[in-house]
Amino acid sequence: MTGDRFPAALIFGVPGAGKGTQGEILTRIPGFFHCSTGVIFRKMDPDSEDGLLVRDYSSRGELVPDDVTVRIWRTWMDAQRAIGEFIPRKQLLLLDGIPRTVQQCEMMEEHIDVKVVVHLVCSDIDTMIERIRLRAMLENRPDDLNDDVSRRRFDVYEKETAPVLGFYPPEIIKEIESTRIVADVLKDSLVHLVPVLKSEFPRK
Repeated sequence: MTGDRFPAALIFGVPGAGKGTQGEILTRIPGFFHCSTGVIFRKMDPDSEDGLLVRDYSSRGELVPDDVTVRIWRTWMDAQRAIGEFIPRKQLLLLDGIPRTVQQCEMMEEHIDVKVVVHLVCSDIDTMIERIRLRAMLENRPDDLNDDVSRRRFDVYEKETAPVLGFYPPEIIKEIESTRIVADVLKDSLVHLVPVLKSEFPRK
């Protein structure tokens, strides 16, 4: 990447809150580009050095080290720009799964300009674990079938990821109840994302 800072929105929330679902829908709308580190990690060569490292941490429900995560993300973003999938002058970058720690926030400051944080809120862990279990069966994610690993991810989220919310100004954090139907969550997400899209990429 160059020294450009990409206008970005974070899709944030506990495991199973629906970040990926919202990102996949939004990326079909012109002007949005969804980047999920979970998807990136799952598409990596499982026999590569980074692939083995990612698999090792993920299988325990732990976060991949910050420097590795950001490096893999930068490499993937470079590739998406090179093939014309991500067009910074036309698309708002939707980040899902990164940054996941305050240190990652600091490391990514030179690359992204976070305009809004869409915080998908759910306090019912059991509901989220059931979502994760169903997703695991549908998407062939064997680690997510282990409830102990899933609960470990929630512990890691509370300790390492939730503090990310304190890194950004409270006025850009928009809370949305995530246990409703997908369409309702999407509607409320767009209420906060569309003004950013119009401000950053005005039609000429």
